[in-house]
Amino acid sequence: MKKIGIIDYNMGNLASVKNALFKINADAKVEKDPEKIFEYDSLILPGVGAFGDAMISLESTGMDKAILEYAKSGKNILGICLGLQLLFESSEEFGDHKGLSLIEGSVKRFDFTDYENKLKVPHMGWNKLFTQQNSPLFKNMSEEFYLYFVHSFHVVTDEKFTIGKTHYNYDFVSAVNKDNIFGLQPHPEKSHENGIKILENFINL
Repeated sequence: MKKIGIIDYNMGNLASVKNALFKINADAKVEKDPEKIFEYDSLILPGVGAFGDAMISLESTGMDKAILEYAKSGKNILGICLGLQLLFESSEEFGDHKGLSLIEGSVKRFDFTDYENKLKVPHMGWNKLFTQQNSPLFKNMSEEFYLYFVHSFHVVTDEKFTIGKTHYNYDFVSAVNKDNIFGLQPHPEKSHENGIKILENFINL
């Protein structure tokens, strides 16, 4: 059985991610020691909160450098919500902050200035993810399905890294993949059967 490490950097409730993995009998453990993450077959980088605070937390323990080294090993990493955003080069959330730069792109706030229908921010609740590529993360799933979202910012990146989009006044990137690095803006651990299936696909990569 593969060992799955859930990175703990004091940003968000990790129990729901761990419980979701338990439902598919995954050998999952919450890990905050950067030296121990190399013991795991795959990593999940979850998170809820501000981008800048998250990077400070990762840097203060050396977890940022450990994640970068882990990525070089070729083992799979899945970022969820804030964890997805941290995979990118920068974010404009409450200032200008540098990210892990594992995927080219940046994090921008929803901007509905030029739209008549100015929807509420944060984008919260159930919405459809439309698959853009034949990704193993969505194996044996339909081309579109509902997942649960809670966020005020979204990533902007190249189409070649985009495996999922969602519409909220305009289309934004909601799932990405570059080599062994995967990311989801929605919360699979809160998305019932669809989310569980994605997590199952990830740990079976």
